[in-house]
Amino acid sequence: VQLVESGGGLVQPGGSLRLSCAASGFTFSGYAMSWYRQAPGKERELVASISSAGSSTNYADSVKGRFTISRDNAKNTVYLQMNSLKPEDTAVYYCYARKYQYNYWGQGTQVTVSS
Repeated sequence: VQLVESGGGLVQPGGSLRLSCAASGFTFSGYAMSWYRQAPGKERELVASISSAGSSTNYADSVKGRFTISRDNAKNTVYLQMNSLKPEDTAVYYCYARKYQYNYWGQGTQVTVSS
């Protein structure tokens, strides 16, 4: 099982990034997918989730209206479009897959928002 995140980097405040998470080794379309983030000295927090079919999404209040989660089950990939980025969005972003008692984490990708 692998979850491989990509798309992180350094961006100025107000900028955008699109994170991708490529999944392999399990039946991606059967799993709900989420993005979490962890800033230095803080606990890991849920950013956004999407149901297995992509019909339902939810977001942390801090990112509503700025971030969009989506998935392409044909490509076994989940995305996080991040717009209007703020310095407080700086964190390592992790991809997470869950179905019943089965759950998997990616290795994370760093997002830094700074001028």
